[in-house]
Order: sequence, then C-alpha cells, then structure tokens
Amino acid sequence: MTPLRIDTLQGVWGSVLLPIGSDDAIDWDRLGAELDILASSELDGVYAHGTAGEFHALSDEEYERVSAMLAESCARKAMAFQIGASHPVALTTLARIRRTRELEPGAYQVVLPDWLALTEDECVAFVRGVAEAAAPTPLVLYNPPHAKTQATPALLARLLDDVPSLIGIKVAGGDDAWYESMRAPLERCAVFVPGHHLANGLARGAAGSYSNVAALSPDGAVRWYETMRSDPAAAADVERRIAEFFARHIAPLQAAGLSNPALDKFLAAVGDWADIGLRIRWPYDSAPGEAVAPARRDAHALLPELFGV
Repeated sequence: MTPLRIDTLQGVWGSVLLPIGSDDAIDWDRLGAELDILASSELDGVYAHGTAGEFHALSDEEYERVSAMLAESCARKAMAFQIGASHPVALTTLARIRRTRELEPGAYQVVLPDWLALTEDECVAFVRGVAEAAAPTPLVLYNPPHAKTQATPALLARLLDDVPSLIGIKVAGGDDAWYESMRAPLERCAVFVPGHHLANGLARGAAGSYSNVAALSPDGAVRWYETMRSDPAAAADVERRIAEFFARHIAPLQAAGLSNPALDKFLAAVGDWADIGLRIRWPYDSAPGEAVAPARRDAHALLPELFGV
C-alpha cells in the first residue's frame, strides 16, 4: 500500500488478535475469518503484532505467516494496514522488517529495545537504523508505560529532528500536564492514545487510537470516533460510560494480574464479532469464561451506540 504520512495516519485502527487453541497453536482458519471481518469493517486500518497481537510470543515463521495473511486480506478489501516489527532485541526488529518488506505495509510499528534502558543517543541510533532498514516505509514508535526506556518530549523532539520517517507515536496519554508537555510533538507527528480515552485525546490534538474499543466493537469504535467530530459532548458522554464499563469489568481483571492481551481478547469475546476465544499463549493467564456474559449484558446496556442499537 501507499506509505502513510503524518496527515494520513489517523482515526481508529484495530488489532489482529490471535485465536489460540488448547495446544497453544494458532488456529489459522479462525484467524483468516477474523482478518476478513476486520478488513471488511469501517476501521481506518488494521495492524498486527502489537501487544494485543502477542508479538512477544511468536516464532519467526508465525510472524511471517500472520503478516502475509493480514496483507492479503487487506489488499482484497483496500484496507490500510500496519505491521509491528517490535521485539526486545534490536537485531530481531531489523530481521522482522527484512522478512516483511515485500508486503509493503503503510507503516512499521517498533518498540525501543527492552532489557536495559537506553540513553538518548542510543535511542536515536536505534530509530535511525530501523528507519534506514524500513525505507521508504515510515515508522510509528510504540512506547507503552512498561517500556524500559520512556520517550520523553525531549527525546521525541530529537527523534523527530533526526528521523523524518518517524510519523507517529503510540503512548498511554495522560493528564492536563502531560498534554501540555506534549504540545510540540502533537504538532509534529501523529500521536495515538488508548481507545477508551480517545474522545478526550482527540479534543487535545491526538490523531487517533490503536483501539481497545475496536477490540470490543470495530464498527462501533468508528461510529464513536465520528461522533467525536460531529458532537463532542455526546462523544464525551460515551467515554464516561466506557469508563464505567471498564471499572466494572476490566479493572477487576487487571487487579487480578491479567495482561493486556488477555483483556483485549476478553473485550472481543464480549463484543462477539469474531471467533477469537479468550486463550492467550502460555505462560500467561486468560480471562475467565464466566466473566463474559455479565460483561456483555452491561456493555449493551451502557454502550448501545457501539453495537448499533
């Protein structure tokens, strides 16, 4: 596909979630059906190999196959797509780019190497090297709260100065002080925030979300995004009710120690838009099946806008 630009990297993007069988193997038939649903949706794009896509648990062969299936499904439906080349090992990130260059994604998502913290100079050297390997495909830096090296506004400014092909960053967002500190980066690249905070983020200059709300309802997340532009007050009320739903059904699972992939698959099970299942790869725990039905009832009651009601 045509490489994305800062002005075209926007909106609601949905993650590929891996259907995992009881033997810990990917169910490729179910994955293909899920990809067809995502590629036929109203999403602005689809991406693979983020945290929700369990990039940290894939073999090289699985990584290539998932990437190829994503590219094929999206090509059939003219859907934009991005590929995550993230890996804690810098050389593996470069290898994953080499393995998928011919698929021509709109962008590559990458994380900073993650075992020892990096200096600013090391961060710049890494992102510059990845950009050279990926060219002409641009980069999106994924910097979650648990990353060993946090991308401060000052570091982002250096990266944007030194690496013109860095067009976006995926971060957790924050409070008023955080948005004030990010004023310059917000003007220079596409800043993506969590799906359940998108109405607030969009009003403050964010460009979009790699969305956990899309895990719950891909088309519903897009309808909500459209409401953000047409009726911000109504969109803010939806965000308030999403927070209530998360407090009831997601926060207890987080408190029990479940990981983000488990939570995203739980949201997809609640939304029931594809046969993905709750299981994530060993040794991580999956969400309990008995939690799905009550969460689904509350989701439809609290958030009818997301389900076309």
